[in-house]
Amino acid sequence: MRQTLRAARAGGLLFHHFVMSIPVPSLDALRSNFRGELITPRDSSYDNARRVWNALIDKRPAVVAMCAGAADVMATVTFAREQGLLLAVRGGGHSIAGNSTCDGGVVLDLSRMKGVRVDKIARTAPAEGGVLWQELDHETQAFGLATTGGMLGDTGIAGLTLGGGFGWICGKYGLTIDNLLSVDFVVGLR
Repeated sequence: MRQTLRAARAGGLLFHHFVMSIPVPSLDALRSNFRGELITPRDSSYDNARRVWNALIDKRPAVVAMCAGAADVMATVTFAREQGLLLAVRGGGHSIAGNSTCDGGVVLDLSRMKGVRVDKIARTAPAEGGVLWQELDHETQAFGLATTGGMLGDTGIAGLTLGGGFGWICGKYGLTIDNLLSVDFVVGLR
C-alpha cells in the first residue's frame, strides 16, 4: 500500500491530507461482488462522495463504498480489515466531529440504504442505516406514529441513535436509544 502526502496552504496554515492507494487487484476483487458503487480519488464524483455535513471536516478517504445492501456492508468491513485500513461508517454524514469520514481509509456509506417498514400493530419501524429523520418521520406519521428523533430532519437515524439521541419529544418518551428495540451489527472478526 502506498501513502501520498498532499499539503495545501490556507490563510497561512498548512494542512496535510493523506491519501492511501489501495492495490488495484484488491479493489477489483471487492468491486466484483459489490452491488453499490466504489468511489476513489480518480472518480469525478469523489469530492461529492467524501463530503460531510460539517464543511470544516475535509478528509480524503482512499475509497468511499456506497453500499446498496447488507452484503455490501459485510464485504466492505471485511475488505477494510483485510487491507488494514481505517473504517469510518456514515449514515447521514451529520457528525459534527467528522467521525463519519477518515483520511486514507474506507468510508462505508449507508446513505443509499433507505428502507423503512412500519408495523402499525406492533408500533415498530425497522429502518436501514441510511435513513434520515425526515424520511423516518414521513413513513411513521402516515400511521400516526412517532419516536424521539433529532432536532434536524437531515440527521441520520443510525448515528443519532447510537449517540443517545436528544429530540423534541424526549421529555415524554426518553432518548432515541431508549426506544431502540434491535439492531443488526456487522463485525470484522475472522
